Amino acid sequence: MTATPITSTASAAAPVSSKSRVAGLVVTGLVVAFLLFDVVIHLANTQQVKDSMAEYGFPDHAPYVMGVVLLICLALYLIPMTSILGAVLITGYLGGAVAANMLTEQPLVGTTLFPVYVGIFVWGGLLLRDAEAREVMPFVHR
Repeated sequence: MTATPITSTASAAAPVSSKSRVAGLVVTGLVVAFLLFDVVIHLANTQQVKDSMAEYGFPDHAPYVMGVVLLICLALYLIPMTSILGAVLITGYLGGAVAANMLTEQPLVGTTLFPVYVGIFVWGGLLLRDAEAREVMPFVHR
């Protein structure tokens, strides 16, 4: 019985072009800025957030928890070693937003699907800037 060597997908990943990397960093910067704004308003617990949370039926402490969870997800997304994990966790967070919007019967295209649009930018920025992320996604040309 012979042992087969374990190869890393990182070494097999095709390099990212400089244009793609810059585009990915720009998209990532924009989506992170938007989500950081979301973190700030949740942690500040503005009146608009309080009203929105009450409409959705969340308890008073929910904005703080959501803000901290999203902040942790963003930190993981921005660290190269954990960027894929961060993108997966942000996707889950955004899925919760879609579910909450559906439960309160928000308009489909403009409100309910908005977190999906954000998720597309989260993954788009990551795929443009990170060769390892491209290796994980089966539909991305290698």
